[in-house]
Amino acid sequence: MAGSGIKTIDLFSGCGGFSLGAHLAGCKTLAAVDIDANLQSAYKRNFPKVEAVNGDVAKLDEAAWKKILGGERPDAVIGGPPCQGFSRMGKRDKADPRNDLVGHFYRQVDILRPKFFVMENVEGLLDAGNGDVLDRAMEKVAKRYTMVGPVVVDAADFGAATSRRRVIVVGFDPDEIDLIDEGALIDTAGLKSTTVSDAIRDLPPPIAGRGAGEDFGWADYPEIDRRTLSAYAKRMRAAPPADLGWKKAREYFSRNAVSGLFETVHTKEVVARFKKVKPGKPDTISKCPRLSWDGLCPTLRAGTGSDKGSFQSIRPIHPTEPRVITVREAARLQGFPDWFVFHPTKWHSFRMIGNSVSPVFSQALLSRIVAKGGLALAA
Repeated sequence: MAGSGIKTIDLFSGCGGFSLGAHLAGCKTLAAVDIDANLQSAYKRNFPKVEAVNGDVAKLDEAAWKKILGGERPDAVIGGPPCQGFSRMGKRDKADPRNDLVGHFYRQVDILRPKFFVMENVEGLLDAGNGDVLDRAMEKVAKRYTMVGPVVVDAADFGAATSRRRVIVVGFDPDEIDLIDEGALIDTAGLKSTTVSDAIRDLPPPIAGRGAGEDFGWADYPEIDRRTLSAYAKRMRAAPPADLGWKKAREYFSRNAVSGLFETVHTKEVVARFKKVKPGKPDTISKCPRLSWDGLCPTLRAGTGSDKGSFQSIRPIHPTEPRVITVREAARLQGFPDWFVFHPTKWHSFRMIGNSVSPVFSQALLSRIVAKGGLALAA
């Protein structure tokens, strides 16, 4: 399974936001692991040359990795363990078994022995009563790795169009990587912010349909003078790298079409209410916040899977139209490019996006680690 670039393992990969940022920073993912087949379905489409392992990170041992990797050692391990037990928006259940997955992330680092690792999680992980979870987990690798963090960062500061505050921990083997300084990793001076307008104003309007089979809600871009596009929109419209992208999506993309545009049908009463909501304010009943063209999107949330009641997350209202945003608009706000596909159903698509690490943020962070750590990129 030899590969060029910085060889990476993505744990709790979901649809692949972390992997995409890593790829754009010069990494090559060898394998991606996730237990949720629905969330991982997008990964398999968008990363056709990566081994997507549908499995439980908590059950992977050295023998399993030898089978997956053929004895190859990764340079990096990245991942965002499920965080519902720590989230300030959830029940904050200390008995939630998903809390143990932070420890399993570090157990996998100890098995795989990469040159460096990056873990991402919610701010609540650092709250009183939760900090010992991270401390115990980090102890598993403390003898081998120098730790940077935990530190709180916001994806918006790195160029995403959404405010998304997260905890990151970077660990590096000082025998193999140059010193990585926390300040250099999180310094955002000089980076341009991205507004909602920059991110979504050029996208097609919603289309009728619900999604089934391989119908992902395709529609043509509206005719527009490309010189009027924001730098961010141009970045999102760029063609996929040669080794990424679903074949069907690449075909549509080459014909100037983009996916994720199925409408959400609202009742007349809801439409009437949404019309009255002012930018930056929430609807009084649904609590859906209305976006502002010159502002940021609030943190996009995932909702729950079928095992946790299939609850739908609150979705922002479009800045000027009486409707919630489309999947593609959510993807743009989070930092996913337009060739990236999610799921035929809106529910799974929004779960994928809400669970993801912003590719804009992960690319920026991993680019710095690669540069500061003295890691050589393969040609």
